[in-house]
Amino acid sequence: MDLLFWYVLASIFAVGIVIGSFLNCVIWRSYDNESIAKGRSHCPKCRHKLAWFDLVPLISFIFLRGKCRYCKKMISWQYPVVEFATGALFVIFARLFAMEIFYGQFFAFSLVQLLAYWVILSALVVIFVADLRWYFIPDGALISGFVAALALRGLQFAQSGYSFGQFDLQILINPLLSSFFCGAFFLAIFLLSRGKWMGFGDVKYALLLGMVLGFPDSLIALFLANFFGAIIGLTLILAKMKNMKSEIPFGPFLVAGTLVALFYSDSIISWYLSVSY
Repeated sequence: MDLLFWYVLASIFAVGIVIGSFLNCVIWRSYDNESIAKGRSHCPKCRHKLAWFDLVPLISFIFLRGKCRYCKKMISWQYPVVEFATGALFVIFARLFAMEIFYGQFFAFSLVQLLAYWVILSALVVIFVADLRWYFIPDGALISGFVAALALRGLQFAQSGYSFGQFDLQILINPLLSSFFCGAFFLAIFLLSRGKWMGFGDVKYALLLGMVLGFPDSLIALFLANFFGAIIGLTLILAKMKNMKSEIPFGPFLVAGTLVALFYSDSIISWYLSVSY
């Protein structure tokens, strides 16, 4: 079983890097305002259409030594980084659900929940890269992530009724209220600052954050996002790469806070309670 377990994880990583390759396409085409469904992949610099052997995740980048086969210009490191990161995140979440999927009695529920988390993670990857590079958050990623998070809550709600014979309404009410208050809080900041302190994309992301995490995990994510933003911003200013008037995208910090809260919220809450009392 151990060998099978590692084979499954390796297969999931392979699927993840393929999805990561697709996410790179989504990121570039969202930036160029091109349709994702139409047209073959092409080099963003010379626009030459790429053959299938130019698109093998990770391997093509290594084989081509980071250069386009046709124009010989450097391929952005975004491609292998996004592919590897997506594969790694898929594996990490698969391990979280491994016991339920392999040994649990709710195989179908656990598997579908895992798929929903993969969609959410894919949306977070797109948001992180697009906002970091071009200061915008694609609406398609936000909508996909929110729908997946809503479906995830619905699955958890259904599982509560199937498992205990009584539906737990808090599974739905908590994230919905969290989404509303996070969005309202960010909207208030956006309106008060007239868009100077944050973009409207961050307001829309707050809705997704609240739905994915619920309360109190959403508060942890927001605190961490501001903490990460302050540290990185101060570092860039001290290094004279930015100044006090420079624009710094907040989306990547929100995504980082969301991921840390997803993995470590219980540990953070336990640590906070231990030092507070």
